[in-house]
Amino acid sequence: MMNTHPKVLKWSLIIGIIIVLNLFFNYTLSLAYKQPRYEAFCPTRQVNEAVDTQKACVDKGGQWTENYKNPPAGEKGYTLQQVKNMGSVVVPPAGYCNLQYTCQNNYNDAQKIYDRNVFITLVILGAICVAIGSFLKGNMLIGTALSLAGVLSFIIASMRYWNSADDLIKVIILAIALAILFWVALKKFKDN
Repeated sequence: MMNTHPKVLKWSLIIGIIIVLNLFFNYTLSLAYKQPRYEAFCPTRQVNEAVDTQKACVDKGGQWTENYKNPPAGEKGYTLQQVKNMGSVVVPPAGYCNLQYTCQNNYNDAQKIYDRNVFITLVILGAICVAIGSFLKGNMLIGTALSLAGVLSFIIASMRYWNSADDLIKVIILAIALAILFWVALKKFKDN
């Protein structure tokens, strides 16, 4: 049996560099560029008052949803006026107010911008790793590790941004990733 110990050690080092470098990128990025916090946009209140009119709801930045007033033809049920005339029956409110509507939309917009900026940063860091790894001739182990770390950075960036990206952006991301993978394969393995 040949001595496979150096190969295992080399691949262990390569995998370690790939993982730790990407952890370093992501953790440093989270320290330098803070993710939007939901509580900053939609603070939690200790006392919540019921909002039972459309005007009051909209004035507070909410989204008003009318309650269903008349059952469809042929269904058994009572109109709102009939329920009011019964007297002892509890009258349902005129509608529902989602007070989180505006702040939730503002938070979602801020999160999309954050995701885009993190994506761009991780792609740039990944491209730098791939470039350095591709041109590093003196140490094949570090060159391979840097190239693969760059590819993993592209994957992580794409996964983080995927839900926020438009369909055209997704196609562009995939095309760029494919081109980089082909380029790395040609650059690293052209002699083999």
